Amino acid sequence: MLLVLRALSVLNSAVLGLGRQIAWMALGLMVVVILLQVVFRYIFNNALAWPDEAARFLMLWMTGLVAPSAFRWGGFVAIDMLPLALPRIAGLLLTLVLLLLSLSVLAVALQHGYNHTMGFGGNFDSSSLRLPFDLIGFESMKVKLRYMYGSLLLGMILLLSVNIELILRTAASLISPEAILPSTDAPSDLQRAD
Repeated sequence: MLLVLRALSVLNSAVLGLGRQIAWMALGLMVVVILLQVVFRYIFNNALAWPDEAARFLMLWMTGLVAPSAFRWGGFVAIDMLPLALPRIAGLLLTLVLLLLSLSVLAVALQHGYNHTMGFGGNFDSSSLRLPFDLIGFESMKVKLRYMYGSLLLGMILLLSVNIELILRTAASLISPEAILPSTDAPSDLQRAD
């Protein structure tokens, strides 16, 4: 089990690290797009049609790429008084039950994400986002909504991977309390003793 946990931990650290870097770029680009809209709307009195949808597109991808890291590091809002107040084994068992419940919810969300991205809704075009191929002599092309909805699908895949890692961590802590678990790659101020 520790071998699988280590392999999954290394994979999650690499993929989530890349996701965080892309998310920071999406956040910066989102700020630029919003400021561009403010300038055009209030200085030139000529609002652009696409920045609001572009900012929403970037926000969804940023969230889908960062949420798994927050989940892995314990950054979601959680009521952890009860597991901490219980004896160690009972607290770990409660945590394991909650993680298994989360796994079932994430599996359903993954199904919805797939259906929404690859199904009927993903076939529609964005109302205002276009790829500006007209700048190079071709016809501009509307962006499919599936590229926006794909953030939900990828976010659920990454959250499921993190959830499985957390289940393995909790099970390893139950079975072998002295086992040295792999790092979660969390910033030092978020690290907690297991």
